[in-house]
This record gives sequence, structure tokens and C-alpha cells, in this order.
Amino acid sequence: MPAVFVHGNPEPAAVWDLLLAELAPTRTDVVCLSPPGFGAPLPAGFEATPAGYRDWLAGELAAFGEPVDLVGHDFGGIHVLNVVLSHPHLVRSWVSDALGVFDPDHEWHELARRWQTPGVGEADVAARFGAAPAERAAVLVERGMGRAVAARVAAGQGEEMGRAVLSLYRSAAAAGAPGLGLPLERAAARPGLAVLATADHVVGTEEQRRRAATRAGARVAVLDGLGHWWMTREPARGAAALTGFWACLR
Repeated sequence: MPAVFVHGNPEPAAVWDLLLAELAPTRTDVVCLSPPGFGAPLPAGFEATPAGYRDWLAGELAAFGEPVDLVGHDFGGIHVLNVVLSHPHLVRSWVSDALGVFDPDHEWHELARRWQTPGVGEADVAARFGAAPAERAAVLVERGMGRAVAARVAAGQGEEMGRAVLSLYRSAAAAGAPGLGLPLERAAARPGLAVLATADHVVGTEEQRRRAATRAGARVAVLDGLGHWWMTREPARGAAALTGFWACLR
């Protein structure tokens, strides 16, 4: 039974590298799926929307032919929940660090609001993803990503990712409910884990994340003092949270 990892924005799958190295001694059935535009090509006609990514992920998971242990970070964590809510048969268990986005009181963070603003968003992604790789890496480190991973992540950024960012964040704002109209309580159909990095201020407040975890019937793994890119800072702690959760499923 594979463990499938789905990352978010603005990153390719390299964001998982340190965490997967920690998991390697105990979990060899690991697969990283890169959402279109985020480390994978953005096909012509692909809808870079929450629904589009949900359908893409569901199709990828169906190809495994068995339920998977699904792990998502940032917008990848939203894609994970949207699949669990709509296609629970594809999943044995799920993990997300973005549950706060599903709380009714959630407000988009400042950078997301910038991307959702016509003109302002275009200027931001042009400057952000058009910069030299070293500059892009420095920005990621400044925002909290571990230096050991930032250069690898920056190398996977580019103009195509910028286009996907604008489409995804604007369509998400227009849709209103990240759960695409499905109640979060449906996630309890499969065992879930909410990763709560206490210094992460991108995916809702701690209170919002705990409320959403309760609604989803999920356990909570607290990573005290870690921020949004917790897997790049103290990967051993993140790996321990995952392996402890998976051990309870057997």
C-alpha cells in the first residue's frame, strides 16, 4: 500500500526530500505526485482550480488499484481533503496540514490576497518566478523554508507555476468553500491526521485548525515551534508524527 505525497505552492516535490529521507528506513512504498504546474507540466486546457486538481488527484490515485495513505501539504493538503470528501474509496488514510482553510472563519493570507487581485497578482508572480534561482531561494529561506531544500525548490519554479498560482488562488476565492460544497464531516469516513505546526500562519489559526480537525474526525499532531515548511526544518519530527499515525492503522 503506497504512501502518496502531494505538495502545494510555490514548490515542486523537492520540498519533501528531507522528510522522505527520514521515512526511508521504515517506508519504502513512497510516491510523490506533482500537481500540474507545480513541478509537472501544465497541459493545455487543464483547469488549475480546486475542482480540476481534485479530479487530477483522483485519477492518479485510481491508477494504483488499491487505497493509499495520502499526505498533503499546503494546497496539496486541500487537494487531499477534496479527494477524501468525494472519493473516499481511493484512500486508506489521510494527512493534511491545511485543515484550517476549511474553517468558516478562515481568511486568505496576505500573499494569497495579492495573487487574487488582478494586476497586482500578475506583477507579483512575474517578479517572484522570473527572478534568478538564487534570488528565488533566498526569498524562500526568508519566508521560513530550510536552506538545505530551498535551492532545489527554487530550481523547480518558473513562469508556468506563476500561471497556475493565479488560476488556482483566484478560482478558490471565487468558489468560496474550499470543500467544493461537501461537508468536512465526510472526511471522518477514513482515518485522518491534522499536522498542526504552531508557527504556521498561512493555513489558518491554531483554533481554526483544531476546530476543522474535530469536524473531520482527525487526530492532531502538534509540531510546536515549527512553521509552514515544517518538513524542511525538523524532518525527523514530521516523520515521527506520520509513522506514529500509520502504526495505529495496523
